[in-house]
Amino acid sequence: MFKAGDKVRITSCEDDPRAVGKTGRIVDEVPPGPLTQGRWTVNGISPFIAPVLCHTHELRPA
Repeated sequence: MFKAGDKVRITSCEDDPRAVGKTGRIVDEVPPGPLTQGRWTVNGISPFIAPVLCHTHELRPA
């Protein structure tokens, strides 16, 4: 389980495939729910990539 501020590597991403292989930080203060369809918000990936939503299986600790 992740928490806000955790640094993660994106191994796959349905939301934006350009984010694959990059690292970012978890934004969510609470575990994801129905609003995000169970996906974590990851920010700080790149100046050219907006925050993305990723399922837990698409992320690894960095």
